[in-house]
Amino acid sequence: MLPQAGAALDRFKYEIANELNIPTNQIQGDYWGNLSAAQCGAVGGHMVRRMIEAAERSLVEGTLQGVRAGFQAGLTQAGYTSPTNVPNVGNTTTKLQ
Repeated sequence: MLPQAGAALDRFKYEIANELNIPTNQIQGDYWGNLSAAQCGAVGGHMVRRMIEAAERSLVEGTLQGVRAGFQAGLTQAGYTSPTNVPNVGNTTTKLQ
C-alpha cells in the first residue's frame, strides 16, 4: 500500500470514529485495543460502506463519460457534427434519408 493511502485511511478511520461518537482519546497511537470490538467493527463497517459508495459513484461517472464519448464519436462518424444537422427523431413527419 502507498504511504499516502495509509495516511488517508487513518484520517478516514478517525473521521468515522468521531461521527459515530466513539471516544478517540482512548486510542494510543495506532493501538485501538482500548475500544470494544463492537466499536472497532462499527468503524470498519462504516469505512467499507463509504468506500463502496465512492467506488459505485466513480464507476457510474466513468461509464457515463464513456457512453457520452461513444455517442459523440458515433454522431461524428455519421456526419452529424452540430445539432442543426442531427435528424429530428421525435418528429414523425420528418423523413430520414
